[in-house]
Amino acid sequence: MQRASRMKKEIQMLSESPPHGISCWPKDDKIDQLEAQILGVEGTPYENGIFRIEIQIPERYPFEPPKVRFITPIYHPNIDNGGRICLDTLKMPPKGAWKPCLNVSTVLTSIQLLMAEPNPEDPLMTEISNEFKYNKVLYLQHARESTKQHAMPDLTTPQQQLTKPVDMKVGQENTLKTVKEKSELSSAVQKRHLPVTDITNKKPRS
Repeated sequence: MQRASRMKKEIQMLSESPPHGISCWPKDDKIDQLEAQILGVEGTPYENGIFRIEIQIPERYPFEPPKVRFITPIYHPNIDNGGRICLDTLKMPPKGAWKPCLNVSTVLTSIQLLMAEPNPEDPLMTEISNEFKYNKVLYLQHARESTKQHAMPDLTTPQQQLTKPVDMKVGQENTLKTVKEKSELSSAVQKRHLPVTDITNKKPRS
């Protein structure tokens, strides 16, 4: 009962005032299964990428942290190939920092911060962690390539395949609006025969 009432409030909050660059909504109208998208932060190798995340709310929430996993592959020291995340906020004390006063919004914000500021001292991917510490240029190159391959929509894809049906949630709509605008800009540039680089530095609208 406590989980249900708590999640209704959280879902409403995420819909009406989502954190910048983040959208989250119930999966199939279930309060214990959520989906989210995080827009890669500007100035990082994940910039302009759209990363999908799935969230499972345990029965004892908020006394236990949600289970969060990346669906979109990401090249990161603290996120493994299965999408599992090494983050204190997602662990119970004494090893973790989860508290009942935290919520899904703070968890997603923490993940967004982790994407921008990896912690190589507590890695899930040792090889990527060593690359981050000792060969930053190569790490950035690999992370950008992975982002381009897995997290950036194909701008040649028909527009109707890039958007959700009309029941799209508010936060989700904000993220997908950026994708639509970039697709339209790309088409306009191609018609004028301008190089693609004319639009790649355009900041996504929040």
